[in-house]
Formats: sequence, C-alpha cells, structure tokens
Amino acid sequence: MHTSLKHFALAGVVMAALTACGGSNNNSTIPFVPPPTASNPPAPAPAPAVPGTVDVKLIAFNDLHGNLEPPKLSITAPAKAGGTVPVPAGGAAYMASAIASLKEKNPNNAVVSAGDMIGASPLVSALFLDESTIEAVNAMKIDFNAVGNHEFDKGQTELLRMKNGGCTKNTALEPCRVNKSFPGANFGFLAANTVKGDGNTLFPATGMKTFTKDGATVKVAFIGMTLKGTPNIVTPAGVAGLSFKDEADTANALIPQLKAQGADAIVVVIHEGGTTTVGYNDKSCTGLSGDILPILNKLDSAVDVVISGHTHRSYICDYSKTNPAKPFLLTSAGQYGTLLTDINLTIDTRTRKVTAKAADNVIVQGEAYTSGATTVALTDQYPTFGKNQEVAALISQYLAIAGPLVQRVVGSLTATATRTQDPKSKESVLGDLIADAQLAATSPVGKGAAQIAFMNPGGVRADLAPAGDGSVTYGQIFAVQPFGNSLVVKTMTGAQIKAVLEQQFNSGSNTTTSPKVLLPSASLKYTFDLSAPAGSRITNMSLNGTAMVDATSYRVTMNSFLATGGDNFTVFNQGTDALGGDQDVDALEAYIKANSPLAPPAIGRITALP
Repeated sequence: MHTSLKHFALAGVVMAALTACGGSNNNSTIPFVPPPTASNPPAPAPAPAVPGTVDVKLIAFNDLHGNLEPPKLSITAPAKAGGTVPVPAGGAAYMASAIASLKEKNPNNAVVSAGDMIGASPLVSALFLDESTIEAVNAMKIDFNAVGNHEFDKGQTELLRMKNGGCTKNTALEPCRVNKSFPGANFGFLAANTVKGDGNTLFPATGMKTFTKDGATVKVAFIGMTLKGTPNIVTPAGVAGLSFKDEADTANALIPQLKAQGADAIVVVIHEGGTTTVGYNDKSCTGLSGDILPILNKLDSAVDVVISGHTHRSYICDYSKTNPAKPFLLTSAGQYGTLLTDINLTIDTRTRKVTAKAADNVIVQGEAYTSGATTVALTDQYPTFGKNQEVAALISQYLAIAGPLVQRVVGSLTATATRTQDPKSKESVLGDLIADAQLAATSPVGKGAAQIAFMNPGGVRADLAPAGDGSVTYGQIFAVQPFGNSLVVKTMTGAQIKAVLEQQFNSGSNTTTSPKVLLPSASLKYTFDLSAPAGSRITNMSLNGTAMVDATSYRVTMNSFLATGGDNFTVFNQGTDALGGDQDVDALEAYIKANSPLAPPAIGRITALP
C-alpha cells in the first residue's frame, strides 16, 4: 500500500475508535498527524527543570606571610572528651592539600586570600623576595588575593613584579635566584581602594566567578581591598603617588555596577579585621572589637560575606547579632596558613539572592613539631592532610639553596633576647639590642657618625633564642628582621628628636592606648608621662648622661622604613644630610659576631611615669 493510503486508513481507524467511545465527529476535527520521519523528527524532550538553588563554596585564608614551612604553631581546639587539645597546624604543602580536599566537596568553588600573603616572611620566602611563596600559591590554584599592607613592603614596583613576573631588580636583593623566569602570580590581585594618580586602581577592583549547576547559572562578585591606613604602616616611598580610599565607601560604590553585571552574591575580601574573646571556630562572635566594625557598619547591606584579615585572629561571626541591619557573615582564618575558612553559600536562582550561608574554620593539620621543650603531636580528633608533592618539591628546592646560609652560625648569646614589651615602658630587650647594633654599624665617621639609633617595634618579628651551646644562626636573625631594610643616618635637632618621640602617642594610629614606642640605643634615655598633655609628654632626654638641647644637632640612625615616615613618625622626614648604610640584618650579624658571647641588654632606657 502506498504511504499516503496507509495514513488515510490509520486516520479512519482513529475516527472509528473515537466514535465507538462516545466521541462525536460532527463538530470536531481530528488533526492529521503524520508519523515521525527523517524530515519530520519527534518533538524534543522538555528541558530539565531549572533547580531552585545553587550551592557555592568559598575557601579563604589570610596573613600567610610567606610561611611555606610549618610555623611550629598549634590551634587550641575542643577535645571530644571535653577540654581542649593542641592541634599542630600550617605548612604550605599541607595547606595545598587541605584546599584541594575542600574543593572536592563542591566543584562550584573559589579560593581567596585576604592579604599579607607576602612580606614579613621567614627566610625561605624573604631571602628570595617572596618569589617562592607566589610560586607555591600558584600551585594551590587560588582565584584572588586582596593585597594587604605588607604586599607594599618593597614598594609598588616590586609588587607589580610579583603579579606580572620577570626579573627586574627593584631592591637590594637579587631577583630570580632560583627560577630564572619567575612567572608572577597566576591568580588575580585585587585593590579596589588603592588608587593611582591617574584615577585608576593599581590592580583590578573586583573579580567575578560564574557557577553552573544543571542548567542554572549564578555569579559571585569579589571586591578586594586593603586598609586605608596602609600609608601609615609601610615605607611611604613604596606607596608614593597612591591613595588609599575609605573601604566602605569604595565597596558601596561598586555594588550597583556588580549587580548590573549579574552578580547574585557580593563578597568583600578586605585586609582589615578585628578580634573576639572566643575560640577559633566559635560562632558566637563574643567580644568582637577592632577597626573592622566601623567599616561593617557603613557597608551596604547587599554585601553577603566579609572575608577579613590583618589582625592575625580567627573568627566566624554572624554580624547581624551585632547589628541587625547588617546581616553579613564575617570570617578570618588567623595567620600563617594554620587555618582555612570553609564558607558555604546557597543562592536562589529565582530571587538571585543568597538564602543561606555558613562557615567553619578548618585546621590545616599536617605534622607534629617540637619547639623548645614543647612537643605537639598529631591528633586523630581532627583531620590530617598529606603533603602536596608539587608544593613540597618547590619548597625543598628553595630550602636547598637557602640551607647553608640559614644554618651558618653568626655568634652567640648568653640568654634569649625577647621582643616582649615591658607593660609600662613598652621597651623590649631585643628591640634595644637591635638599636645598639644599628648604632655600632653607623657610629664610625665614614658610616654616618651616628650618636643615637631607634628601632620600631613592628620590625622585630621573632625572639632570638640561642641553641644549647649559645649559638645563633643567620636564619634566626633573618627571622627577627625579614624586611630587608637598610640603615639611614640623618641630622636632627634635639627639638625634632623630642617631637618624633611625642609621635609615639599622638600621631595617626599611634595613641596613648595603642602607642608604637621606639626602642632606643643605650646612648639615649628619656622619660614619658601619659597624663601630661599631648606634645609635652617627653622629658629628661639625655645623650650618654648629658641633657639634650633643643637647638643642638645630633646624628640619628633609623631603618629605611622609619626614614621616610613609616609608622606615623613623620618628623623623621625633617632630618637632613641623609647617609645610607648597611642592611639591618647585616648590622645585627656584625654586632653579635663582634661581641660574642653577647649578653642581651637590660631594659631601663625608657622611664614611664607615674
């Protein structure tokens, strides 16, 4: 039978069946539907229903500070049987594995750093201008780093090299000593509030990631910023020509643009933070305080998550408990890669809003350690992560080259020199010792003829503890002073020296409640009285026992950070006849070597009243 006759017969059968079933064909027309053929394919199956939500995982850390090797720190964590247990934490190879483990739980993820990834680093990073850290983090496959203040330690030109790669020499240290073709970072640097003279940001202000699940797509936007006070805590020359804008104002201005680009969630990644009075993963946020609070209270409530740093503290906070009008999830992952924050968001694909958010700080447990007389063992009460072999091999490569230098003995001490500050005077043994070393390096006529030296407390990064035989290594003194600052000698009047000491308590972030007390060489003694009016708190200044005179000129040594007004000590800029000198770590090495066995000095150069 011809095809058309077949179709006709089939139609008749259908009509008869309908009539038999009580259907009428008097007023109804049954459409002729030919069977599927190559030229008439079947209708496509309906598309799967778009799911109502998409889950996104954010993995965050902050203040890594180039801690590639385990930093010999532990996290005090709740024990299963009650009480607490110390959990050994940190190490970049373990951190890389921990990140990978969290990523496996949700392919829709992003990894971000809230600044100070580099700078103030241990020797295996600092000795190589932090190239080793950038390469290690490259292997972790992260997405963004919101630059912190320490990223600017060696200046904006060197920071641009960290991002873009290359071997241009911008500092006293040689670049590319291990990797002759340093690639720079394969992740984004964000700096929304760091603005150049032409009005553009130093790095992109924002980043965006798109996530898809079963046909549904959502977008998460990241705004990256450092604290607006950065110029006061880094070498001013390194940020010359840059301005650091208000953090909340910057973020709020960007949110409409990001929403217009389709952002369903807004995440602020900021190098500023706070503190709490509870444990590393306690969700109560008890005792939250710090400079992050005024920023949070000004932020647009459209922000969903604030990932913070800078204070080296760990916390998970539902900020709506503090300010119901600001329902942010606030997090921080402590310091040195000891913790990762595991943040989970649920985004509704219809309302385009975050409907649920939660976070946990995860301990990066990798290996046991011994520090002094204390041994901290691995515990099976918390997950343990293995070494990422790519990162471990990279660190080993850098350590092999640094090793002979790290282990070289430079001299000996009769006791540990600590950076612990005296509660009243804020003086420290190690700060005094460094000031003495810097004065010794610059007192010869050809080196500056210095009479006084000052050390800033923030530049003292570790205690100096001798081995059992009293020996001290280069690695140890480098850990004490990892910034690569050079010494500078300037001429200053007695009045200017008094003015710079007044700035310890009344200059920018230096206040009577948060002073940055300069550590003086043994040649200088003075008294301060915080009950006196600002500008008249410093008295009894003497040089080698003789009262100092306002109009008399003196030669004063400081590091290059202070020399350009770092830590709000702007009066140092008034000094004249500047003469550059040795690297600070070299001066400390020479002093210890020349005076071994060296007895750390007793404090008593600063007298605090009453």
